[in-house]
Amino acid sequence: MRPSISPPVAQSPPPPNPMQTAAIPNGNPTPRPAQYTIGVCAMDKKARSKPMTEILARLPPQLFRIDVFGDDTILNQPIEEWPVCDALIAFFSTGFPLAKAQAYVELRRPVVVNDLAKQFMLFDRRDVYRILQENGIPLPRHVVVNRDGYGGAPMTEMIEGEDYVEVDGVRINKPFVEKPVDGENHNIHIYYPMNAGGGCKRLFRKIGNRSSEFDPQVNTVRRDGSFLYEEVLSTQGTDVKVYTVGPNYAHAEARKSPVLDGRVARCPNGHEVRCPVELTDKEKEMASKVCRAFGQMICGFDILRVNDTSYVCDVNGWSFVKNSKKYYDDCALLLRQFLEEAKAEKMAATAAAEASKPMMYCDVLSNGQDPPCRGRLDEAAVCFVDNHC
Repeated sequence: MRPSISPPVAQSPPPPNPMQTAAIPNGNPTPRPAQYTIGVCAMDKKARSKPMTEILARLPPQLFRIDVFGDDTILNQPIEEWPVCDALIAFFSTGFPLAKAQAYVELRRPVVVNDLAKQFMLFDRRDVYRILQENGIPLPRHVVVNRDGYGGAPMTEMIEGEDYVEVDGVRINKPFVEKPVDGENHNIHIYYPMNAGGGCKRLFRKIGNRSSEFDPQVNTVRRDGSFLYEEVLSTQGTDVKVYTVGPNYAHAEARKSPVLDGRVARCPNGHEVRCPVELTDKEKEMASKVCRAFGQMICGFDILRVNDTSYVCDVNGWSFVKNSKKYYDDCALLLRQFLEEAKAEKMAATAAAEASKPMMYCDVLSNGQDPPCRGRLDEAAVCFVDNHC
């Protein structure tokens, strides 16, 4: 699945500059504008992160100019005043106005690296699982409990037993995972059967070196919202995170599962311990399908490996690998190829559209006499023939 390409040699160039220009090849120091402007429309914490800076700095400055919009522009300025760009890198994170960014895309029509309209689907785990199913991507056996009128559906009738939940005749036995349907809610619970001592393990975003805690007194599920319930799959204590850069490239890393003891394994430098893993052919195909189905060129998702079968259990949207020079090289090269190809396709489509327009000609008589001018008119019905009409 990795392309047979030789990534460019990294030279530690300076970080991308919003006013990046290119020197003329003959050595003349007079700067000239780069050919292609890339707008980075993301919260500053993400837009100016080390992975983003490393990748954008690898794009040749004679071709690409980087314009980071910044939090103030994104949050406080109308989209009509946002910078105009040829291509847009935009993605959701906490506080980001996704609908506003989508309106900007509709106004300016830049090439988009990650489809903004499809990013809305990542907000609801029900939509994520539906799309996975529609595209034949394996996912854990599960049921859905709707209490919010999702898609006009009535309130779900759920039967809860001591060691199971049941919806529409489908029973999920403990141990099972309870996930809020809100994709931004990471308060996930795991319930254990009574013959194993019962109790509930609460998973959450990492706080220091903790990622979960166990409560032996909780044995009944939450009823204050809509949830997914899915079987716990035995993964031997590891989770695999996959990072795509287009449908033909995927990098994968394994980490210690938060389900084990809730302690985050870290290196001496403080980073979470992650080990590169080789994806199987089936997993590479899954990565390609996820990338295409969700319209996210740069995308992260989680898989669970059980014996010889893998399941997708979460799709995160825009995600970068951290602290990997090879990934930075590969990502920059593939991003450059994508942008150049997308620009060429857009220019060809524009030229074809122009060629298909009916010609309009001027009917004004020359100096009041026949024959008429017959000069071609532009879209504003102004004659192209100078000093004539």
